[in-house]
Amino acid sequence: MSRRVLSCCQWCGREIAESEIGRRRRYCRQSCRQRAYEHRNSVKGTGIPEDSVVLSAQEVADLSDRWFAARCAAEDVATAVSEGAEMIELADLTATLVALTREAERLR
Repeated sequence: MSRRVLSCCQWCGREIAESEIGRRRRYCRQSCRQRAYEHRNSVKGTGIPEDSVVLSAQEVADLSDRWFAARCAAEDVATAVSEGAEMIELADLTATLVALTREAERLR
């Protein structure tokens, strides 16, 4: 019986469910593997490390917005806890927080 292990795509950050048998997958899809290959080749000879992540200004702004939303959700949870919120409200707030942090993990 093989157990499923979760890891993240090294290009887009999506979760990858994989078997314990064999080599671990680095990318969730062939297109992510291709984008990573293109990126590695584009930085050759530039002095930029191959494992660096190069983001456009828009991607950086989007990532910043996602992390801001996650921080606001965490503050909402903290406020609700300090005010003695009901369990159902806390469950809803934490579900939102988890969803926002998963989204914030994406680099692209």
